[in-house]
Amino acid sequence: MAEKKKKTAPGDFAVNRKAYHDYTVLEKVECGMALSGTEVKVIRHGEASLSGAYASVLGGQLYVEQMHVPVYTFGNRFNHRPLQRRRLLAHKKEIEELRLKSEAKGLTLIPLRLYLKHGFIKMELGVCRGKAQHDKRDALKKKALKRDMERGDY
Repeated sequence: MAEKKKKTAPGDFAVNRKAYHDYTVLEKVECGMALSGTEVKVIRHGEASLSGAYASVLGGQLYVEQMHVPVYTFGNRFNHRPLQRRRLLAHKKEIEELRLKSEAKGLTLIPLRLYLKHGFIKMELGVCRGKAQHDKRDALKKKALKRDMERGDY
């Protein structure tokens, strides 16, 4: 049987492509994740989805919410819930900086990608500002123009 073709770079388990379209990424931060065994198996299989996910600081802890990790098919009664809030691991100073930035007007914390580093699953978190509709159109025009230049269709 042919395997399903992955649309991510080698080493990446999930990439939030829509985030780069909807937001301007101002800064990137690497965080670890507190996961259960079944969550790790599903993520390493490449089935996690970051679309619609966001991060928040609650009670001095950093959490990612609305990240969809499907139920592990071979799991038993100790399987995880697909949309549960998951804790991100970062230093207290980093968490405090992210809290201050997320409280600033117009800034939000968006997960950009899940990847493997030294055997641990990491999340790249972006401090982002939302784009206006005309900014999105300009970005699409520039992308199309660049593609045409590379092809020689100018």
